[in-house]
Amino acid sequence: MLLLCWEQYLEKIHKSLNVSFFLSALRDPMAMERANLLNMAKLSIKGLIESALSFGRTLDSDYPPLQQFFVVMEHCLKHGLRVKKSFLGFNKSLWGPLELVEKLCPEAGEISASVRDLPGLKTPLGRARAWLRLALMQKRLADYLRLLITRKDLLCDFYENSALMLEEEGAVIVGLLVGLNVIDANLCVKGEDLDSQVGVIDFSMYLKNDIDDYRSEERNSQIASILDQKNYVEELNRQLNSTVHGLQGRVDSLEKSNSKLIEELAIAKNNIIKLQEENQQLRSENSLILLKAQQHLEVSQGDVSVERDTYKQSRQGLDEMYNEAQRQLKEECQLRQDVENELVVQVSMKQEMELAMKLLEKDIHEKQDTLIGLRNQLDEVKAINVEMYQKMQSSDDEMKKKNNMISRLEEKTNQITATMKQLEQRLQEAESHRTTAEEGTRRFKMDFANKADSLQKQIDHREKQLLQLETDLKIEREWRQTLQNDLHRERETVAQLRTQALQINGLKMEFHRLQDENFQLKSICEDQEQALEELGSKLSESKMKIEDIKEANKALQGGQVWLKDKDASHCKLCEKEFSISRRKHHCRNCGEIFCNGCSDNELPLPASPKPVRVCDTCHALLLQRCSSNPT
Repeated sequence: MLLLCWEQYLEKIHKSLNVSFFLSALRDPMAMERANLLNMAKLSIKGLIESALSFGRTLDSDYPPLQQFFVVMEHCLKHGLRVKKSFLGFNKSLWGPLELVEKLCPEAGEISASVRDLPGLKTPLGRARAWLRLALMQKRLADYLRLLITRKDLLCDFYENSALMLEEEGAVIVGLLVGLNVIDANLCVKGEDLDSQVGVIDFSMYLKNDIDDYRSEERNSQIASILDQKNYVEELNRQLNSTVHGLQGRVDSLEKSNSKLIEELAIAKNNIIKLQEENQQLRSENSLILLKAQQHLEVSQGDVSVERDTYKQSRQGLDEMYNEAQRQLKEECQLRQDVENELVVQVSMKQEMELAMKLLEKDIHEKQDTLIGLRNQLDEVKAINVEMYQKMQSSDDEMKKKNNMISRLEEKTNQITATMKQLEQRLQEAESHRTTAEEGTRRFKMDFANKADSLQKQIDHREKQLLQLETDLKIEREWRQTLQNDLHRERETVAQLRTQALQINGLKMEFHRLQDENFQLKSICEDQEQALEELGSKLSESKMKIEDIKEANKALQGGQVWLKDKDASHCKLCEKEFSISRRKHHCRNCGEIFCNGCSDNELPLPASPKPVRVCDTCHALLLQRCSSNPT
């Protein structure tokens, strides 16, 4: 339809131009020549298009309308060509202006290079004829000549001012050449003698009657409708091919991403296995640390029990000493004057004892602080154990045992705090007794004069007790330092366990996220595979429709192209030579010649409802088509 509209538009332009050409031709013979060449070009191009569409296959160099078209184009390009002088005489060459196309369009360089490389061409005219044939096969003849016409400044060197290529007729001819892009030509330029051909226009091809015109119009309308259907189906195939290529690219990218995700999952699994092994190691270390803490707590309990016994013994001794002192104060009141100086010394010693008791109180408070810290640490260990219990279900029994051990430790620590409170109460009672003793000593200073020696012995005994207490305090401080170091180590291990637990949680979240992404990608791949299957079914249906259209086109064009008997000397399939016993048989589908063994098949065709002879290849294709499209 587009070709018919284009031809009608060009006919209107030609009619309008023919009037001006006819008027100017009366004055200028060059204008008459241009008008005649324009009309001939129009007739040759139109006849070539009509005959090629009715012919229904690629054109070769022996096709008469195509030969006449090249003759007309040669006359059009030679019109108004300047004569160049040389040593051998005068020369008109078409190769000069056609060589300019290589400079204007780099794509034309391949044609020019192949023309120069042809061995059989010796003259510029032969090269120009070969160039025209190659440009027509490339379907770029109209584009190249359009570029050449636009550069009139370059064409003035080769053509005269009134030449066809420099006037409006040249543009009209270039517009007509656009319709030749519908034609497929396969021309053999290498073995053809293009130098010695004689270009004579055959006007008998363009003389037609009214009946032929009417038939050609009907045929053109039918061919135009078939071409429209063919173009529509080709566009659908191109769109489907583009979508298939896009989907294939997506599938490839998804496969690559899926392989990467699988590798990352394997790496994550290996990391999880390593972390599980490290977690087991940390659990074993934690159990060892708990055992060490229990041992240290047992040692501390033994030390506390020893200190309790020493405090009890010291209290009993102090009670006995206070009783003896009261008795001696009542008996020796007379000797208090001599003992006043010694009492001053005793007061200083008592101050030292008070300082020692304060230091003991400070140590006891520090021990209480450490016990509180141990409680807090035990609470933290409980929380960590609870978290590990929630995260790691496989270690429930071990965590229950640890909780039981921790509860026992808490009971022991509660017992220790209770004993410490009892010791504080006893210390308070001792302080109260000490205050009462100080008051008694203040009252009875005058009564200690006679018993100075006995008091000195008691003071020595108390000094020994103070030394023992100092040694005990040193031991307790060293033990406290060791406990603090152990607690610091336990805190570091707990912090490491927390960080590793957080890392395990992060890895679990990443693993779940990767699993979700993998499921999503699998669903997307399944959807795309279904879409590809649907597209493949649609493509197969479209291919079947195209084949049906081609068969209908062949039927409308009057059947297949039958091969002549003289052109075939061997069977096309088995390649056996024909003889009197091995006769020739035509395939009613493809038109080729086969022997009886290779064409012993009968099938009904669209052109003939009765079963006819077909070859083995056509028989297999038709059966496959019927099985794939039963309708």
